[in-house]
Amino acid sequence: MTYSGQMLAMFPGQGSQFVGMGRTLLAEFPAVKSTFEEAEDAAKLNIRRLCFDGPDDELKLTANTQPSILTVSIAIWRTLQAESGIKPALFAGHSLGEYSAVVAAGKLDFARAVHLVRCRGEAMQEAVPAGVGAMAAVLNTLADDLQGRCRDVSRSDSVVEVVNYNSPQQLVVAGHKTAVDRLCANLETSGIRFVILPVSAPFHSSLMLPAREAMTPLLTASKFHQTNERVIPNLTAEITQEYGANLLIEQINSAVKWTQTLATAHAFGCRDYVEIGPGKVLFGLARKSLPRDVQLFHSEDIKQTIAAFC
Repeated sequence: MTYSGQMLAMFPGQGSQFVGMGRTLLAEFPAVKSTFEEAEDAAKLNIRRLCFDGPDDELKLTANTQPSILTVSIAIWRTLQAESGIKPALFAGHSLGEYSAVVAAGKLDFARAVHLVRCRGEAMQEAVPAGVGAMAAVLNTLADDLQGRCRDVSRSDSVVEVVNYNSPQQLVVAGHKTAVDRLCANLETSGIRFVILPVSAPFHSSLMLPAREAMTPLLTASKFHQTNERVIPNLTAEITQEYGANLLIEQINSAVKWTQTLATAHAFGCRDYVEIGPGKVLFGLARKSLPRDVQLFHSEDIKQTIAAFC
């Protein structure tokens, strides 16, 4: 497969991490050491130890995961740029991955982004006490139907919401554990498959309002550069050049419109999609969501990906 035209650069979010990520990249491209060093200075965190050696339980802590994934993603992006001259038409990232996308598009400085996502992870961990929130992936059901079921089982003090539109086959709900449990009982009665997700907080739900409030002054004080690159934010799933703090502020407690993002890129004319970061989650979602007239790439085999874009 070779690169053929308009490209969407996709950056993964939380859940893509694994112990060992970035180790081979650094061994094969020693220049990325500076990216890790810059991130470690900004986050005040030993990111290389976490990424390369774990342990897994420590890497999975939200406040550690977020700067680690961002760092590996930007290290891969910088390597692709240097080695192949990759030039995406559009940039997008799933949840946390939007920070990577905005950095790659030149709209936010990398060191500032690392600091922000370290704070974002801490704020998300602290927003909801352990055991109060929950998330579940719901398979092969229509968004309108699931939204209705969420409304039916929600109470004034116990809510569940659709928070990720990942693909036509996968939606994610989040909220109070009591409401998620009621929804799952409802789904089971209807024969709809679901999977409870092993996460520490109900991300992107209205329960994340305390995290949004904590992050608002930090994001408002951040400098966003005006560049010609175009980004598709999670919040709107619409193409924009005029990117600002509000898109990341509102993203914290709003749904991730990933299926809509891919549809927007396809309607724009993108026929090449490359996942830049650890793992292949977005590669898999794109394969399930997009028509067969596209080419999909991922950066897990960095040298093969470079060859495709040269």
